[in-house]
Amino acid sequence: MSTPYTTRPTSPLSPQLITSVYLPSAIVLFGVGYAKKEWLPFALVIPIVLGALHYYGNGQFVIDTQPREICLLWSQSVVKKALKPDVFQDFTLKEKTVLSHNVAIYRFSLQSPTHILGLPIGQHMSVAATLTVDGKPKEVVRSYTPISSDENPGYFDLLIKSYPQGNISRHMSTLKIGDSMKVRGPKGAMVYSPGLVKRFGMVAGGTGITPMLQIIRAIVRGRPRNGGSDTTEVDLIFANVNPEDILLKDDLDALAKEDPGFRVYYVLNNPPEKWDGGVGFVTPDVMKSRLPSPSKDMKLLMCGPPPMISAMKKAADSLGYDKPRPVSKLEDQVFCF
Repeated sequence: MSTPYTTRPTSPLSPQLITSVYLPSAIVLFGVGYAKKEWLPFALVIPIVLGALHYYGNGQFVIDTQPREICLLWSQSVVKKALKPDVFQDFTLKEKTVLSHNVAIYRFSLQSPTHILGLPIGQHMSVAATLTVDGKPKEVVRSYTPISSDENPGYFDLLIKSYPQGNISRHMSTLKIGDSMKVRGPKGAMVYSPGLVKRFGMVAGGTGITPMLQIIRAIVRGRPRNGGSDTTEVDLIFANVNPEDILLKDDLDALAKEDPGFRVYYVLNNPPEKWDGGVGFVTPDVMKSRLPSPSKDMKLLMCGPPPMISAMKKAADSLGYDKPRPVSKLEDQVFCF
């Protein structure tokens, strides 16, 4: 902890300003520039604020010059979280990227370009709309995991597959730019942090890829080569019906090519010719050959259509993994989203 100064600086080169303004500001600017160059204009506010507080505050402003404390001060004072866990808020649709006849990425604006969503890795949020159900208005709520993260200030992205019988997904497909949706969060028992386990096995089906992708991207961002300490190994089985149903395949393939600690294996019911992935359903034999064996330092994550997850739970139990609970907890070996 630096020594508090109780006198107003008398010179631009005074020791007070050097140790309590210039040095911490330089540390923050360097860190922000290294991690997120587009945030530099906002980070430039810090030296101005610190200097003003020291000069006009009669020297009563005390600051710790340790980098971690400086970054914490900056993040708490500048970055604001958009989500509220107990209140639904309206977020406006700003972009829609159509991927197929029934799949699109919906980008919603946050309160300002500097806001972050405020969703811990592994958690999800509730999306609500008042719809006509059986001839009566009813608030319908569904849970979704964004494919964006807090690394993307100013917006969040939802990957939605619209189903004829799906209330929220069908409603989402009718949205126009400028329309809004109600969102509340964070929620969920899974909160990922580096070192949670040594290895993840993942089984996803359809849009169940979204929570997996969120965690995979966080792990890859946190690799030692990127300045982090995350060495978690990840093996993913991604099951779909047809080749065109494989959502975000280019993203997954790019991550697998970039990171030797991430491996993905695709399974299709109706594969094309010269297909080198799995065919049919995800069987216990496929899981045994592609996923880490049961151990205390691994977790098996699952997300997909209910019939698939029911079958995967039975398969996992037959392979010696811990029996999944009806509602998963963070400490469980088998976690179902």
